[in-house]
Amino acid sequence: MRTAKKLLSTVLLKEGLNYIEKNPMQNLLKMLDWADKIAKKENHKQNIEAFRRICENPDSNWYKLIERVFTEIHPEVRKKTLINFFINSGLVGIPITDSFRKKFNINIPWAILMDPTAACNLNCIGCWAAEYNKKDSLSNELIDRIIREGKELGIYMYIYSGGEPLVRKDDLIKIAEKHNDCMFLAFTNATLVDEKFVKDLSRVGNFALAISVEGFEEETDMRRGKGTFKKVMKAMDLLKEEGIVFGFSTCYHSKNVDAIGSEEYLDLMIEKGCTFGWYFTYMPLGKDAALDLIARPEQREYMYRFVREMREKKPIFIIDFWNDGEFVKGCIAGGRNYLHINANGDVEPCAFIHYSNVNIKDVSLLEALKSPLFMEYKKNQPFNENHLRPCPLLDNPEKLRQMVHASKAYSTQPIDEEPVDELTKKCETVAEEWAKTAERLWVER
Repeated sequence: MRTAKKLLSTVLLKEGLNYIEKNPMQNLLKMLDWADKIAKKENHKQNIEAFRRICENPDSNWYKLIERVFTEIHPEVRKKTLINFFINSGLVGIPITDSFRKKFNINIPWAILMDPTAACNLNCIGCWAAEYNKKDSLSNELIDRIIREGKELGIYMYIYSGGEPLVRKDDLIKIAEKHNDCMFLAFTNATLVDEKFVKDLSRVGNFALAISVEGFEEETDMRRGKGTFKKVMKAMDLLKEEGIVFGFSTCYHSKNVDAIGSEEYLDLMIEKGCTFGWYFTYMPLGKDAALDLIARPEQREYMYRFVREMREKKPIFIIDFWNDGEFVKGCIAGGRNYLHINANGDVEPCAFIHYSNVNIKDVSLLEALKSPLFMEYKKNQPFNENHLRPCPLLDNPEKLRQMVHASKAYSTQPIDEEPVDELTKKCETVAEEWAKTAERLWVER
């Protein structure tokens, strides 16, 4: 039944896309009229109506973003992305994950984040992955097994981080080819992007990139090394020329908010071809973490307001991983929407929470989701009724401390086995200060 539904949905979407391609904005409206007639759920009808309003307003930034998708992205890449992301990860996948959630009373994620390797060709200041063993890696066979088990649970979205995942770009292309019904995204420093790899991305069609950049040349090279910014700009040019789906991934901290929180920066990212952008905030992982890089409450508030303003102004989809907690009802980690598997195989609730009870080499994905730390996450989410304070480390450090102790989870940082009491202590003052600002914003929203 699942395969038949998936096949029918894919065929219908392909036919719809072929029709839209002839006159995108005009025919998109006709497709929405058709969709409205068959939509059964009220929230689906509301979404269709909201999308219709966008398509009827050529001055809207969202209208312009849709135009960008139809003019800048290679047609075959566009089709593969829309089918795998919207149909397989959404229409087909979500009902399956929902059924498993109810059956086992556990979190089942929409996406799995994993590190193919801990190796990296850069040495960035304050990197959250710096405490992992650089020799660790997940074999092709293990990655394949994780994906196969994930698809059984309805998971069709797979994200790579590291280390630098493109150290193994040939392996990742083969995996994308084999699992051509899934959508893949790699967070990358982009310095290993070359013409051959761009052609491979175009050929497989289901592999997008989120490129790490810290601002302009001065800010990027400050954390990532001299010459990195120019390499990133060259990589973006290659990707845009080929019509690949890509965006930017920016860590904001105390020393770069003025740069990355500017229209000039966002305009540059759009000009280079980014259709989406992720904003993260600096996390003080490791005993030698640079605490002076933690964003101050006024800086985090600035980003809160900046992202919301730009969403109504710029033709790009941007997300603030922390400040958008109100839209996803708090923390999305612990398998609620995603989980992290590091290069050693440790199954962690979040890329920024380096504690675990199990290793994927020893257990199935389903067993990992039933592990004590993941069950603690499920029991305690959301960690705060104010969803502008979603994180159990940065915003509610007492919550992470409690969960790690209750689950008897171990540190997954072999280079620096940081006790949870020491880690959370670093965030207590920051959390208290942000709480005052977050409460005011929560009331104002």
